[in-house]
Amino acid sequence: MATVKKSKEKSIITNNSFQFLQQYINNASPVGFESSGQKIWLDYIKPFVDTTFHDAYGTAVGVINPTEKFKVVIEAHADEISWFVNYITNDGLIYLKRNGGVDHQIAPSQRVIIHGKKGPVKAVFGWPAIHTRLGNAEKEQQPKVDNLFLDCGARSKKDIEALGVHIGAVVTYQDGFDELANDYYIGRAFDNRIGGFMIAEVARLLKENKKKLPFALYVVNAVQEEIGLRGAEMIARRIKPDIAIITDVTHDTQTPMINKIIEGDVTCGKGPSPCYGPAVHNKLLHFVESVAAKKKIPLQMRTVSRSTGTDTDSFAYANDGCPSVLISIPLRYMHTTVEMLHKKDIELTIQLMYETLLSLTPKTNLSYL
Repeated sequence: MATVKKSKEKSIITNNSFQFLQQYINNASPVGFESSGQKIWLDYIKPFVDTTFHDAYGTAVGVINPTEKFKVVIEAHADEISWFVNYITNDGLIYLKRNGGVDHQIAPSQRVIIHGKKGPVKAVFGWPAIHTRLGNAEKEQQPKVDNLFLDCGARSKKDIEALGVHIGAVVTYQDGFDELANDYYIGRAFDNRIGGFMIAEVARLLKENKKKLPFALYVVNAVQEEIGLRGAEMIARRIKPDIAIITDVTHDTQTPMINKIIEGDVTCGKGPSPCYGPAVHNKLLHFVESVAAKKKIPLQMRTVSRSTGTDTDSFAYANDGCPSVLISIPLRYMHTTVEMLHKKDIELTIQLMYETLLSLTPKTNLSYL
């Protein structure tokens, strides 16, 4: 196997934080079942914050300067798309229901983990061999939710139950973190555990560089974004922040079958991608842009329409309204098992959030009028 070519530039990501990233990506944290990933995240971030807490549904928060009245949030979401066990046949095959926007077209032949009552159970998405499909006079079937099934080696419903698999058990893809040439990383659930990694790194840098902020900083890793921004909705009402900086992923639009006229012009490796949109506070966005210009951080601007489709919407419209900005990181192959992003974008996005926090004060003028 050829050696993976890596950049020789000095990285702000330490060996310890890189190990955390791999562990965090390889762990399963499906929508509604994020607790194992949240424990990993909290264990990592605790040395860098003054206190931590979590809410009833598992959103995890680290706080710096908790006694300060002015509150700033940096936020990501912790959950990943997955499947639910929905029906078990007498022959021991398992049919599923979506848990979030999981892509059914990539499922055939994928290896998965069923998270049952007795622990993880390995299984595969079975699919008829090409030999049996080509001779069919009817139109060749395409993968759909109602014709996809799991095979875990059981040959009866009783076998399934003996393994601890039950209706409602959650199913995640097996594939985890790996490195490609030229500082590209791949894995499932970079959407949006890369965000959780980046906000944790911002907290680490503040601690290690002994920076004192003039406000309370809430480092928020929210649950249930993939099914309607629910975790952010709950925690925004609880914290009542004055400013929110949200990070998530956006589409790298350089691969085939993506329309730049619709999706914009964004490229992995060319820097973070803030956006214009109704939920994005214009003055806060311009503030972030000015910080980027001062620190020579390249940006790839884009636009959204009615909503950002991210937790930005929940924070922006919570309570009496909260000036919010979205800083996205370019990602290829979203909602697949081989989501791909670039190390340079991770570092630049961390740097942009870090420098923005150092430039903000409670007196920063964000008034429209």
